[in-house]
Amino acid sequence: MTAFSQPPETPNGVYPYLTVTGGKEAVAFYEEAFGATERFRNTNGDSGLILHSQLVINGALIMLSDDFSGGAPPPGRVTLHLQVDDARAWWDRAVAAGATVTMPLEDQFWGDRYGQLKDPYGHSWSIGQSL
Repeated sequence: MTAFSQPPETPNGVYPYLTVTGGKEAVAFYEEAFGATERFRNTNGDSGLILHSQLVINGALIMLSDDFSGGAPPPGRVTLHLQVDDARAWWDRAVAAGATVTMPLEDQFWGDRYGQLKDPYGHSWSIGQSL
């Protein structure tokens, strides 16, 4: 049995859509690491896997589902960028939640405090703050 409901209206635009293994855990991680708020979720009633989730992080919409590809090759590499007003606070929260540092958070020559992380689901995130 599959549970379907109508998601909230989404404005036209381009939104990151993450495919993960362990959708419920991924949502919990994004809530803890990046302050995400889940505004909608459809699940497969039998397995509990996420068919579609909508998360709001730092005012922007990100969509997510469990992987239903049956072992197909992983999608291409994408980095999700968070431009924030306090990079250290966002960084520390993500690392405490289990993100792995791939480029340390440092003041950069282009005028931002910037660093990169990888979440436990293989997605790359960058965090930046204009100085």
